[in-house]
Formats: sequence, C-alpha cells, structure tokens
Amino acid sequence: MAKFIEQPRYTCAIGAQQTVVAINGAVPILHSGPGCGGKVSGLLAQGEGHTGGNTIPCTNASDLEVVFGGEDKLQSVIEGAFKVIDAELFVVLTGCTSDIVGDDVGKVAKKYQQKDIALVYAETGGFKSNNFISHEVVIKAIIDQYTDKFREGNQTIKSLVNLFATVPYQDPFWDGNLAELKRILEGIGLKVNVLFGQESAGLAEWRNLPNAEFNIVASSWVGLDIANHLQDKYGIPFFHFPYLPVGGKETSNFLRLVGEFARIDNFIVEDFIKKEEKKFYFFLERTIDFTLEFRYGLPRRFYTLLDASYALGFSKYLLNELGIIPAKQFIVDDTPEQFRPAIEDLFANISQYRSAKVEFNDDGGAIQEIIAQDVNDTRVLILGSAWDRDLAQKINADLLIVSVPIAYRLVLDRGYAGYRGGLRLAEDIFDKVLDTYN
Repeated sequence: MAKFIEQPRYTCAIGAQQTVVAINGAVPILHSGPGCGGKVSGLLAQGEGHTGGNTIPCTNASDLEVVFGGEDKLQSVIEGAFKVIDAELFVVLTGCTSDIVGDDVGKVAKKYQQKDIALVYAETGGFKSNNFISHEVVIKAIIDQYTDKFREGNQTIKSLVNLFATVPYQDPFWDGNLAELKRILEGIGLKVNVLFGQESAGLAEWRNLPNAEFNIVASSWVGLDIANHLQDKYGIPFFHFPYLPVGGKETSNFLRLVGEFARIDNFIVEDFIKKEEKKFYFFLERTIDFTLEFRYGLPRRFYTLLDASYALGFSKYLLNELGIIPAKQFIVDDTPEQFRPAIEDLFANISQYRSAKVEFNDDGGAIQEIIAQDVNDTRVLILGSAWDRDLAQKINADLLIVSVPIAYRLVLDRGYAGYRGGLRLAEDIFDKVLDTYN
C-alpha cells in the first residue's frame, strides 16, 4: 500500500547529491529526470555553494531516453562537465528514470575509470531509499572506486581518525558541528579527517582515509554501515557514540570514551576537559539570574521532531543541564527497524531520574495533530523545522528551527555540537523567551 507523508523532513535517495556537494573538489552529475536536483536543493540547501543547486550537471532524461536508453546522453553530459567545471572528482548519481530503464551507468563510468579519470558512480534512484541511507551508499562508492586505489599496504597513521557524524545539508548545521567535533578531538591529541566542509582538506583526506588508526561514528545509526565497510575492507576498528554530543556533560562523556578507546593518556584527556568545562559552565552560570527572574516564563516541556542523533543529543542536554522536561519525542528520519530498540532504551534511561517516550514517525502532519491534542498547561518548546511554525503559533509554543526545511533562519557556521554548540543552543532557546517579553 502506498504511504503518503505530509511535511517530509528528508528526501529520496538522490538527495545524496548534497553529500557530494559538501566534499571540497567534488561535483555530482545527475542521470535523472529534470527537476530532481532542484527539488532536493529546495528542501535541503541554503545557498548553492560550488556547483550546487541549479548548477549541478544533469541529463534531464526525457521520453526519448526512456524508450532508447540514456547511456549516450549521460556520456555527453559527462564530457561537457569535464570541459566547463573545475573539479577533482565527479560522482555520477542515478535517478528513478535511469534505474527503472536499466541504463548501465557502471559501464559508462568504467570507461573513464580505465583512463584514470577521477569519476565514480552510485545508484540512487529515489524509490530505493531515502537520503540518509544513500549518503552511506555514496560514501562507500567513493571509497571503493576512488579512495581504494591510493591504498598502498598497511600504512596506518597513529592518532589519525575518520569522523562520521551528521549528514551534510540534511543537518543544516553540519559544517559548524564538524568544526567543533574536530576541535575537541584535536584537543585530546587526535588528527581528524572530517571529510566534508570547510574544516576538511578535501580529496586529500579521502585519499588518506584508509590509513586511519580508527573511525569515529557520532550518530545513532547513519555512518555505522560505512564504519563496518571500512572495518571489513581495511581492518579499521571503529568507536560508536550513539548521538550528537551537546553541552558540557555529554561532550565530556564523549571525549572520555574516545580517549579510553584510543588509549590516550588520561591526564591529557582530563586536562582538556577541565579547561573546556571551566569555560562552558562559566558562561552557563551567567544565565542563573535570568532563569530565576523568568522562571515562570521559561519553557517547562519540550518536543523534538528531529532525526535520532539530534533528538537524543538535544534531549539529554535540555533535561540534564537546562532543566527542561521532555514531552513525547518524535524521530522523523525513518530509522531502520534494527536500530530502534537501542534508541528507545537510551530515551528510557535519558537521566538517572527521568525517562522519555519516543515515537518513530516520519509524517509531520500526523505528529502535529498529536502535539496539538496534548495537554500543555505550561510554556512549551518545539525543536523542529519551518513546517512547525503554524503549530507553534496555534498552541502558543516557542519554536526553534533546527531541522530541514529551515526557511526562516540563515545558517552560516553555527553548530550545536560540543561545548560551544551547547552554549549556542542555550542562547537560541532563551532568545525565544526574551523575544516574547513585554
């Protein structure tokens, strides 16, 4: 039976074009119908960047390609892209049309690969999965078809790690989050390949990826398939932290566990944590007078309509450090069934004294109906997307837009991960309170 989703919070598989756009020096080439790339950019992207948005090369497959196949047209578009786009790596992504017709995109790609041209392909027909899963598919394709040829024996670099965290552009704050995670990991002595964004060395990091001592997955489930693939392929072990670390308590917990896994001198880890916590709690303590004065006007409960990593990271921080009680938490990333029990267990033990109810539901309209019918006799905070603005106005709740589509916010380098991200989150939440003060 067909499933209709109101107010989607993710895209189809070809949304992985944004994974490619986020790699410095890489360009996606879409073998799809017209409009696919633009629709993805409209939901996920804020600003096109280098060869993003409407500048992405596309075959714009039509009835002609459906009848006679589109391999020749794809080859023509690839040749044209080589002539007009300055890039180190081209990634061909398929859409529904080419996957249904059965174009042999791999055969086309191999013609260029045999000439030692940096071009890879991945099947991302929209009906196959969503962009969370295709993000992993594309990364594995780049590893197998591009990175692998730079692997020469066992050249493990001590303290080098590959970081896999939030999905670029699906997480509007991905660049800032990666920058903070890299900063704190380097603070305990690691060298970090973030692979995406402004803190990355671009394709040089991808070529160096097989030489890492271990991998870090800071996510509930996205990235685990990649880490397992790298473990099978190169024997690289991985450390899994099952949510985005936000604020003082969870960031310190994250660093201690990483330090233990990597066998880093405990003094180095604790010294860095001590310095960071001193700054973090100094600024957080400055909110005490404010929170006392506005104690009857602050949000008492909060809902999340977020992916699993954000929902857990935010919930732990808001409850355990800001004192806001979780109402029902909604996870909207279509989490695969095998990962749900572990996530439910984390919510059930979200603190020593509290648990939180969680529902996996990717239908934004249905979630909004549930929240609207809930009894809220105190001020409420909603952590969601631009889709939730009308709901927030209807129930007189504060809304912090942290998920796509963001629409009513401009995001540059802001992030919510780590110590600095926790402070930014507190600022943004309390700004909502002050904005309604008369």
